Amino acid sequence: MHKKEILLIGAGGHAKSCIDVIEAEGKFQIVGLIGGESEKGKTVLNYDVIGDDSDLPSLGQKIRNAIVVIGQIKTFEIRKNIYLKLKSLGYNLPSIVSPLAYVSKYAKIGDGTMLLHHSIVNAGAIVGENCIINSRSLIEHDVKIEDHCHVSTSAVLNGHCQVGEGSFIGSGSILKEGVSIGSGCIVGMGSIVIKNVSDRETFVSRFA
Repeated sequence: MHKKEILLIGAGGHAKSCIDVIEAEGKFQIVGLIGGESEKGKTVLNYDVIGDDSDLPSLGQKIRNAIVVIGQIKTFEIRKNIYLKLKSLGYNLPSIVSPLAYVSKYAKIGDGTMLLHHSIVNAGAIVGENCIINSRSLIEHDVKIEDHCHVSTSAVLNGHCQVGEGSFIGSGSILKEGVSIGSGCIVGMGSIVIKNVSDRETFVSRFA
């Protein structure tokens, strides 16, 4: 099967997990990574860092597909801004789903979103653009996740939860059914959230 070329934007630790998923899915051939100026010439899992943000316009003349592989904890703006820049340059931003993940045929996944190994998205769920649904996370029925969010490893979002743009849901967190998380929030690792969280709030205790 002919593989389409894809450019990875980011050269940090999260890029390694994304490379593993892209190789496992088997639809794309990674042609290189975009990193910071100091990262040019380095390699990540045997793939070269071939440029920085300033090279995106010229690379886009021959490489049509790209995906953001920068992780997210403190802020989502970096990932959002790069994603919007890629769109403005005419890049195609595919969703990528690990063959070890499960996505219901009744769920919707936005452009530029990646589902890592053993993640689950159940019926009626909607996941926006440029999201990270990390390994072993569970997105239950009718959950809505807006653009540029990161749901980290083994998090559980129960039915009808809503997560606002750019929020980070930490590893092992559990969101009670119907809970609403505002935009730009951080839910700390292992949190149990039983009531709504306001925009830009950092939630770090064990109980809401």
